[in-house]
Amino acid sequence: MKWRITILIICFGISYLFLISRLYNIQFNQNAHYVAEAESQQIASGGIKPNRGNIYFTDKNNNLIQAVLNKEYPLIYAVPKEIREEAKKRGISAQNYAEQLAPIINQSASDLEKKFNKPNSLFELLVFKAADNQVEAVDSLNLKGIYIKNQISRYYPFGDLASHLLGFVSPLDGSEAAGSPYDEKGRYGIEAFFDKELRGESGEIKGDKIISSSDGKNFVLTIDRNIQAESEEILKKLIGNWEAEAGSIIVQNPRNGKILAMTSFPDFDPNNYSKSDIKNFLNPAVQAIYEPGSVFKIITMAAGIDSGKITPDTIYIDTGSAIINGRKIMNWDKKAHGLQTMGGVIEQSINTGSIFAEKTMGHDIFYDYLKKFNFDKLTNIELPGELKGDLRNLKKGKDVNFATASFGQGIAVTPVRLITAVSAIANGGSLMKPLILNDGKEEVVGRVISEETARKVANMMVSAVKKNIIADIPNYSVAGKTGTAFVPDFVKGGYTEEVINTYVGFAPACVKTSADAKALADKSAGKPACNPKFVILIKLDKPAGAPLAGQTVVPAFRELAQFILNYYNIAPDGL
Repeated sequence: MKWRITILIICFGISYLFLISRLYNIQFNQNAHYVAEAESQQIASGGIKPNRGNIYFTDKNNNLIQAVLNKEYPLIYAVPKEIREEAKKRGISAQNYAEQLAPIINQSASDLEKKFNKPNSLFELLVFKAADNQVEAVDSLNLKGIYIKNQISRYYPFGDLASHLLGFVSPLDGSEAAGSPYDEKGRYGIEAFFDKELRGESGEIKGDKIISSSDGKNFVLTIDRNIQAESEEILKKLIGNWEAEAGSIIVQNPRNGKILAMTSFPDFDPNNYSKSDIKNFLNPAVQAIYEPGSVFKIITMAAGIDSGKITPDTIYIDTGSAIINGRKIMNWDKKAHGLQTMGGVIEQSINTGSIFAEKTMGHDIFYDYLKKFNFDKLTNIELPGELKGDLRNLKKGKDVNFATASFGQGIAVTPVRLITAVSAIANGGSLMKPLILNDGKEEVVGRVISEETARKVANMMVSAVKKNIIADIPNYSVAGKTGTAFVPDFVKGGYTEEVINTYVGFAPACVKTSADAKALADKSAGKPACNPKFVILIKLDKPAGAPLAGQTVVPAFRELAQFILNYYNIAPDGL
């Protein structure tokens, strides 16, 4: 009996010694490793990391197309304490580690050595989203203190498609991480604007209880993936052909304000954002203002007609120039066009005609309409960093400033504000808030012009397209207006020889006369007589050779408009 008790005591003793040995190994020999694991998990909230919400595009059939999702990526990190202990044991320095790793993870050996020698540091992130070849190379080194761990992060399956609009997600920096339960933050675009909603609520560990997390909210955008892709292809081709510095395209549904496409170039790949210049992350369609040039003439005409001071048939004599406050302003073609109507001013883009219209209505009326169109306010589109327009030149009260503003120079707007103004002309006079979320509530900001005025201005734009041919699409009535604006010289003052080309237009424009409007209105049982399906704005910055808009953005507009008409299977309205 005694020998059995002795055997049991020996067995329990061996087991106890094994447990003590194991505990010692965990607490001391592998302490740094497990602390590093805890640190990496703490970066993911110290408890349970919620899944960040997905972001979707749509198409014409309301199918959801995943634009942003979560994907497992390898993360490479270091435990400096382990590295120093191992280096000391082997009689080498942390520099040796750094020199082996530097060419693999594309960081300088000196920077890595500084990380490895940080006192009291138990976690240093080396590569956030490691490539397969990096993982294989680091793994083959078998360096103690260097670890590879899989972590869920963001993935953008379409690469640079709509990158300005979507933004990206990156790790928190030191100041952001302090006291934060999250490891990442949305930067730019939708990822930044709805960061809180997308990230969800992080779970926490309290005592021996885990408080469960809740996943982030999914967002469905108004962006049609097919129109977006076509817009990007056309824009990149346009910029390449004209060796331009940059450009933007926006497509909007004028009836409800939904943005169907928004793209700018240069762009970036949100999966590899660190390879791009930081200036490329800003969205020029929303976060940059520019002088729009002659596209603004349609706003001037809308103000004059709606105020009752002019009509499309109002005449004046163009002498080719106007002298205002001692400054001579000439037409773009340096020609005198003689007797002209306001319709002819839009068809031929005559600067002096726009000046005449502004002078006829008076500065106060003109300025009031610019404010009605909200050119000095934000559109409140749900994207970060939106800028408002600049009308400060007009507050000086100088006649010359109002004259140049009438054809879009000396004032500045964002592309998104400009397209919402043109959408108001397309939809019958209602200024709509631009929407980027598919379930966003349609909001009429205000009526800026009457439906009759909108029809008259639209007809002037249709006539301009018919006369100038380039944007014309057979069997469709297309409304449009060009703009070629000189780029200001912010160093010397005045203007440079470089230009920005803009084209804005919409289709189908539908209505030619009041009788047509009445017939269509009767047929549609009180619905708006004209129902354009889209408005397009194309902007090209500093094309080589300073060409006119008719050479650059107008053909691009026609190509995109034709695509959208076919895509939506829109019946011809001009038969």
